[in-house]
Amino acid sequence: MIRRRAALLATMALAGALTVGLIAAPAQAALRHIDGTVVSKDSGNRTFKLSTQSGTVRIKVNSTTKFDRIAGFGALHKGMKVEVEAQSTSSGLVAKQVEPQGGGGNSGGGGGGGADDGPNHT
Repeated sequence: MIRRRAALLATMALAGALTVGLIAAPAQAALRHIDGTVVSKDSGNRTFKLSTQSGTVRIKVNSTTKFDRIAGFGALHKGMKVEVEAQSTSSGLVAKQVEPQGGGGNSGGGGGGGADDGPNHT
C-alpha cells in the first residue's frame, strides 16, 4: 500500500513538473532577439522594417514598447542599427524593447553577438 502511494505521488509530481514546463516553454519561445538596420519606418502604422542577416522583418511598436537610449519611435531612422526584443503574435512581430546595437543591457556591455543571444537570435 505504501509503495502504491509513493508511486502515485511520484507520478503526480512528474506530471505537474511536465505541465509547468509545457506552459512556460511557449511564452519563452515567443520572444525573439533581432539585430538589424532600420530600412524604413511607417509612422501611420507605427511599424518599422529591419534588414537582418536572414532577411527583412517588419516590427510593430505599441504603447508598451520600451525604448532604451532611443527617444521613442520618432527617433528611429533609416540606417540606425538596433537590437529588438520582439514577441510573435497572430498579427506579426511586436517590439517589447528597442535599443541601439552594442549597448550595455544585462549582457555585460560590449558589441552584440554574445553567448546570451539564445536560439531565437536573428
